[in-house]
Amino acid sequence: MRVIAGDKKGRALIAPKGEDTRPTLERVKEAVFGIVQFELFSSNVLDLFAGSGALGIEALSRGAKKCVFCDASRAAISVIKQNLEKVGYTENEATVLEMDFEAALNRLKALDEKFDIVFIDPPYAEGLYEKTLDMLFNGGLLKEEFTVIVEHDKRVEIPPCKGTVMKTKRYGDVRITVIRGEYA
Repeated sequence: MRVIAGDKKGRALIAPKGEDTRPTLERVKEAVFGIVQFELFSSNVLDLFAGSGALGIEALSRGAKKCVFCDASRAAISVIKQNLEKVGYTENEATVLEMDFEAALNRLKALDEKFDIVFIDPPYAEGLYEKTLDMLFNGGLLKEEFTVIVEHDKRVEIPPCKGTVMKTKRYGDVRITVIRGEYA
């Protein structure tokens, strides 16, 4: 696993050991960043269920201003911190939250954080999509114009939400759904 493009291009990243974390396939990551490439510069990014932190680190490498990484797994948080250190990102660019997504979203709401781009990649079997999207869309966490990218099992349909589903694309057993919207 490596950073694909940007100022950290080619840097190797590590993934948590075991079956609990499923790193995003490189071709899926390339597709995701092809979709948001023109939105990244100076954006605020949220990487929920961050795993290794690869998506957030890729966003920073490509020009995002700041990324918040969230994962409930202590092993994943350790790997995220190691990866951030390996590529040279500090607290100025990266915030790491070791907590479940509900606690993280509530904390970010209390801090009045708002995001341009959000990556959501929860454990497929746990059915967290609806609750995560509901909290995100109703929690005041999105900027006026936003993009939410959900990585999910090919058999899962993303529930209706406040954004507009712009694209759904399948990559083997994985699908990505791109949701865009504007708040007036």
